[in-house]
Amino acid sequence: MALEWVVLGYAAAAEAIMVLLLTIPGLDGLRKGLVAVTRNLLKPFLSVVPFCLFLLMDIYWKYETRPKCGGESCTPSEHLRHQKSIMKSQRNALLIVAALLFYWLLYSVTHLVVRIEQLNQRVERLKDRE
Repeated sequence: MALEWVVLGYAAAAEAIMVLLLTIPGLDGLRKGLVAVTRNLLKPFLSVVPFCLFLLMDIYWKYETRPKCGGESCTPSEHLRHQKSIMKSQRNALLIVAALLFYWLLYSVTHLVVRIEQLNQRVERLKDRE
């Protein structure tokens, strides 16, 4: 199952980089190309949402079927393994939240940039008419 988390981590990193590049001031020359690439990648990146839901269900299933370790019934190594498993689940849940948040940010920022470009073109046309 480690491959799924690597893929999700790369997807979240790619989304974060695209959001960063779209929001950095001073890249006006590259912005049109970045917007075109980002708009074309939004649909394939939408597959992150069901993928995250699948991984979230996997975390829940592992939580429900995990052997409980409480009190004096476990050895120190079992207790350590139990704590490590809980930490991995929490880390993976944070990765899921980050991937979904970055997708939403990328979607929102891309649409705002496109809307700003449309409004700037309208303003230019109105100035030309005057």
